[in-house]
Amino acid sequence: MRAAEPASTEVRSSDPERALREALGAVHDVEVPEPRLCLSVARAASAIGDEELAARWALKVVDAGDDFTAWNSAGRLLAGLAALPPPRAAASLALLGTSTTEYLTPLLRLAARRRGIDLTVWEAPFNTYRQVVLDPQSPLYRRGFDLVLFAPDDTALSLPLFSDEPDAAVEAETAKWVDLWETIAERTRARIVQCNIALPPRSAFGHLGARLPGSRQTMAQRVNLRLGELAGDGVSLVDCDMLSALVGKDRWFDDRYRLVAKQSVSLPALPVLARHAAAVIAAELGLARKCVVVDLDNTLWGGEVGEVGIEGVVLGNGPEGEAYSAFQEHLLDLTKKGIVLAVCSKNDEDLARSMFEHHPDMRVRLDDVAAFAVSWEPKTDGLRSIAATLDLGLDAMVFVDDNPAERELVRSQLPDVEVVTLPDDPASFASTVADSLLFETRSYTSEDARRVDSYRGRAQSIDLERNATSLDDFYRDLAMHAVLAPFDELHLPRVAQLVGKTNQFNVTTRRHSLAALRDFMESPSIITMYARLEDRFTDHGLVGVLIAVPGGSVLEIDTWLMSCRVIGRTLEHAMLDELVRQAMRAGCTTVRGTYVPTERNSLVADLYERLAFRSVGTSAGTTSWELDVDECLTNEFIKVQSTDDPGDRDVTP
Repeated sequence: MRAAEPASTEVRSSDPERALREALGAVHDVEVPEPRLCLSVARAASAIGDEELAARWALKVVDAGDDFTAWNSAGRLLAGLAALPPPRAAASLALLGTSTTEYLTPLLRLAARRRGIDLTVWEAPFNTYRQVVLDPQSPLYRRGFDLVLFAPDDTALSLPLFSDEPDAAVEAETAKWVDLWETIAERTRARIVQCNIALPPRSAFGHLGARLPGSRQTMAQRVNLRLGELAGDGVSLVDCDMLSALVGKDRWFDDRYRLVAKQSVSLPALPVLARHAAAVIAAELGLARKCVVVDLDNTLWGGEVGEVGIEGVVLGNGPEGEAYSAFQEHLLDLTKKGIVLAVCSKNDEDLARSMFEHHPDMRVRLDDVAAFAVSWEPKTDGLRSIAATLDLGLDAMVFVDDNPAERELVRSQLPDVEVVTLPDDPASFASTVADSLLFETRSYTSEDARRVDSYRGRAQSIDLERNATSLDDFYRDLAMHAVLAPFDELHLPRVAQLVGKTNQFNVTTRRHSLAALRDFMESPSIITMYARLEDRFTDHGLVGVLIAVPGGSVLEIDTWLMSCRVIGRTLEHAMLDELVRQAMRAGCTTVRGTYVPTERNSLVADLYERLAFRSVGTSAGTTSWELDVDECLTNEFIKVQSTDDPGDRDVTP
């Protein structure tokens, strides 16, 4: 399979079917065609009415490069198509900018759709972001958006060229944005995404400005840092200053666009902004990928270990070997932020394991790998096996392999798996995976750092289950222990993280903001609960969340979710048992729950039925269930400790 062509013109013909044949011929066997060729196929397919093919190739423009003209045309073409691939999520977004945003909107929708998001965008009028936020009757509040994206430029800063009181100036500047965030949080449930300020490359103070705490450029840098500090877990950031440095300040800023069109980001740089903003939005919606699956030969090291032996592979010594080492270091960095690492390779398993155990320059060790699928079977089988072992959906996985034929096989057979196209030079492996933007996450907690241990423990528990004589014996052999407690400040960031991203075991999929969760926590009447679970193999950390609101004799479950890492461990029984105890203390005689179906939570469609709730009606697809507190089913497999009962107790009948 050939690499991308360096440049080409679009294919055009007066005969639509001939134009499509020519366009497809031009991209034949090219793994990533250049953007305008992708656009040619999309246009030709649209001309003959094949909207599915047109949509597929319009979306390929996003992966092909940052050609603004191709992106703009593909975005507008996509907007006119009806037969689009089913989205992973749908969301509405209010775009509030300090300059022209009309050229960003179609690009943002295109990049979001490439991430599986059907994004509708409303643009506030030019530079009215403050009025829109402060006016309680503005469309921002009347239309009920899921997301608000602030896109300011440096003209939004009210900083003087020099200040004798830089601390006060920085705090005053950041306070303006915090006030806007808090106003939105008070009036809506919309999640906020804030672009920080891309700082211009030139200043009247020149290099001297870097030495002056009171210079505008130094204060502006501090504003960006302070915004990051104040955002916490409640506001996501798009680091536009980093992006402007990535593409080059002179490419990001263009005075012609500023003066003629009030366009603060130059048109050639807009695709970069759109891709990165879409990645942050995907993370906000819980669509970030969770697992990176890598090949071995010529991916983690150079050469084929089966041919050259352990001592013959290229790793650690010399420029090429150091490139593979750098890639391994990047993978380890991903695991430290909570991305699960797995291996899928056609190889001799014992020989492959010996590389991890004995080669002195291996950075990645077996303890860093949650699942190890090495055999001579097709890699599609290996990926399915990894997904089953880790209890992850294929849409949570990213496949990294040097072999273009293997990449194409996975793309065609497992379309839910994202496939990264590696370049020929291993020196660019790490940057290519990073630039895929598939591993953006909206927050980071201590639980994330332990995620690989948890998934590895899950794989070990599956081996235990296979060898157990009965399911009851399996549960007992796990020696599970749970801590169930009300929300507190220490655990609230992790609670917010789970509420923001959990999809499979989530009965209502309500996405409460950090501020709303804190309100629940501080309410004396609302019952909140987090669940931590550990077993003989690992500490899974905080993996369950439950919120219930009393109303007379009925305790209504607002939110109930669990991480996929512990599905099938009977933790839901322990959480329900504790909830019933709390309901009785609150004087409630009935627990009521609702199941709101989504495309991804069918796993819990029968949860309430399995827990002995009785059905009390269905409305618009939402089912309601009730349980009398004296009818709760329990089990004997988890030792539970709750904050109002400091000793361990069995969850027994």
